[in-house]
This record gives sequence, C-alpha cells and structure tokens, in this order.
Amino acid sequence: MSDLTAVVLAAGLGKRMKSQLPKVLHPVAGRPLVHYPIAAALQVGAIRAVVVVGRGRQQVEAYLQKAFGDRVSFATQEPQLGTGHAVLQALPSLPADASRILIVYGDTPLLVVSDLDRLCEAARGSADAPLAMLTCDVSSPQGYGRILRGSDGKVIGIREDRDLRSDAERALTEVNPGMYCVKASFLREAVARLKADNAQGEYYLTDLVAMAVAAGGVIDVPGSPSNLVGVNDRCQLAQAEELMQARIIERMRLGGATVGSGAVIDDTVEAEPDARIESNVVLRGATRIGESAHIDAGCVITDSHIGPGAWLKPYSIVTSSRVGAKAQIGPFAHLRPDSDIGEEAHVGNFVETKKTTMHRGSKANHLAYLGDGEIGEGANIGAGTIFCNYDGFQKHKTTIGKGAFIGSDSQLVAPVVVGDNAYVGTGSTITKDVPQDALAIGRARQENKEGYAARLRGKLAAAKAAAKAADKK
Repeated sequence: MSDLTAVVLAAGLGKRMKSQLPKVLHPVAGRPLVHYPIAAALQVGAIRAVVVVGRGRQQVEAYLQKAFGDRVSFATQEPQLGTGHAVLQALPSLPADASRILIVYGDTPLLVVSDLDRLCEAARGSADAPLAMLTCDVSSPQGYGRILRGSDGKVIGIREDRDLRSDAERALTEVNPGMYCVKASFLREAVARLKADNAQGEYYLTDLVAMAVAAGGVIDVPGSPSNLVGVNDRCQLAQAEELMQARIIERMRLGGATVGSGAVIDDTVEAEPDARIESNVVLRGATRIGESAHIDAGCVITDSHIGPGAWLKPYSIVTSSRVGAKAQIGPFAHLRPDSDIGEEAHVGNFVETKKTTMHRGSKANHLAYLGDGEIGEGANIGAGTIFCNYDGFQKHKTTIGKGAFIGSDSQLVAPVVVGDNAYVGTGSTITKDVPQDALAIGRARQENKEGYAARLRGKLAAAKAAAKAADKK
C-alpha cells in the first residue's frame, strides 16, 4: 500500500520495567522490542515510519537509524499526556500526500505481518469507514480497553480499563490491542478534537473509535492475542521471549535444520539445511550455521560463521569468528574475536584462540593459548603451548609455518616466526625466529643428583616437625 505511513508509539515511560533502559529497547530474541513492529509495518507496505519517542530518545533514535536508515523519522512527546497526544506530535512529520496511517505500538514484538496486512486490506476495502482496528479476545482483560458493541454487533467505542462503568463492562473479554489503520484526513481532524476528560487526565487515542463511528463506521478485524499483546514488565518480557523462541525454532525446523530442546536463538541467526543444533545451545547476533554443521550441547556462538560440516563439540564458545568447513572445535574450546579456523582444522579441549588464523588442517588439540597468531597449513601445536603475545604494552604476532611441529609445553615469545616444517622441542621457550626445517630447543640443561631425594625428604620432614612443635607452644 504505497500511500501508507506508519506511526509507532514508543514514548512510554515503562515504569513497570524498573530499568534505566528505555522500555522499547529491552531485547527479545536479540532485537529491541521496538524493532519488530517497525519491521512489520514496513514489510506490510508503509513507505516510512514516524516513531514517537520520549524518555531515552537518543538511545532509541540511534538504534533505529542504524537498523532502518532513512525509512524512519522521529517525533518527540514531552511530557507524555496519553496516546492521543503522542499521535498529535507525529502529525507534522507525516507526508502531506499520505492517505492512510497505520498506528502500532513499540512494545508489541510479536506483531505479525499477516495481521497488519488483513487490517490494511480491510481499511482499503471500505470507502466509508475512516478507521479499521484489530481486536482480540483474552482470558484476563484487566488493564486493556474493552470493545463496546451496539445491539447490531457493530463496534461503537472503547472503554479504557480505569474508566469502566459497570460489572458488565468489566466482564467483557474482547479488548483493544491498539492497532489501527486510519484515513489521514480523518486522523488529523479527529486528534485535534480529543479531550482529557477521563480518570488519568490523558488524551486517549481510543476515543477516535467513537468519532469514527459517527463519521462513517469502524471496521473491526479479529486477531490473535498471542500476536498482539504488549510488554509492560519483566514477566511479560519473558513470556514474549518464550513465544518468539518458539517461532524462530519452528522456522528453522521447517527450513531443514534440526533444533534440540532448550536452544535459545536470536531472530538474527540463520541456519542452513541439515544443520544440527543440539539442546541448550545459544546462538546470538549475526551468526550463520552452515549446511550439515553440528553444534553440540551447550555451545554459545555469537556473531560468527560456522562452515558446512563443521563440528562444535559440547560447551565451546565462539565469538565474532569464523570456523571453516569440516573443522572441529572443542569440547570446552574458546574462540575469542577475530579467530579464523580453516577447513578441517582442529581446536581441541581447553584451547583458547584470539585474533589467530589457523589454516587448513592445522591442529591444536589440547590446553593451549594461541593469541595474535597465524598457523600454517598442516601445522601441529602441542599441548600446553602458549603464544606469549603481550609485553605489557603491545600485542605481537606469532607465525607458524606450514607443516611445523610445536612440541608440548612450549612458549613462543612474540614477535617470532617458526619456519615451514620446523620442529620446536618439547618444553622450549622460543625467543628467536626458527628457520625452515630447523630443530629449535630452548630449555635448561637437566641435572641429576644421585641419592639426593632421600636426603631432601628427610630435610623437609624435619622442617615440618619443627613447625608443628612451634605451633603447640
């Protein structure tokens, strides 16, 4: 609908969240609450979204400009005098040629395009009614405005929860989730006539419904409460997260990925067919799981690309890194930012990498720290190896050539280069470059003192006895 503009109400104080963070920036499945209704409005055909902001508006605007660019603009509501007052602040920002305005709330992350599409189609299909609205039935309507209908079953108005006048009105379960598609000409004229004669002394947008009835009628479109409810406190935030997770996992399963129970996956994550994501895996940010990759139990992956056929064994952590095709990681490995693990490379248990590239087929299978390094194709890093990359002021690089072998318990003091096919003896401390095909040994000479062990034990036992005697005095 090219004549459609969205108004997103996101200026609420969010007092029940008990947080310094603006309510609409609280995350659900890796995105702020406000992201979802804006994305849905734009997807349904709105040419732009005018977002009404208030408390914490600098933070809200910064995120939305980054996420949506010039498809969003902003209006400020200060002070907050109700939803009708919020829309009034948005009117000057609406395009002059806009014919219909889609109004949604910034705290409704579960809003789906299909509901908005039905709403907008209903509005467009009526020449007379100036307003179309979504409605839904809920089991616990407390806190919601109730839908009032006349004897003919048509909507005649909305009564806010605090203004209900009778037990019959309180018993109504059909409520107003606050989503409207309104003729722009009617909206401009009607919002200017709103009055604050209610329990809260605010300008209610819901009063437009009765005005629309008088001006030609209201079209009501039923929707699912699970899609339309807002988030006002941490409990509702957790409920929204649970419902969003179910949607994301269903989408991935239908797309050909296997996802185990207890997985937590951001809306920004992608998984290719035959990917296998086991129980209690956490996938965050701009993460992509390649075809036939296997993410075993308890792994946490953030902003990373896992290649086809890769295997992340249990409880491995990967952050802002890349794992190549058929590589193996873990268990209990930690890939810190800017790690690049090549095809068929192995990073084993209790190995930590940071800003290190491991080329195809290279291996570090046990207990190593590899920071600021480059490890050549087919090289082998022994257990207990440390890249000593930090001198207290700067980071330095360690380079390991193709086919090189680094013996266990070696310390490579960067900057240092170990050449192709070179060999570093077990227990060495390497401070100088090692040429290609060379053997480097950098360890103290061993000395054996015959018979000294017995004398040493006696000496230590005497010292222990003396210490106990002193304690008794």
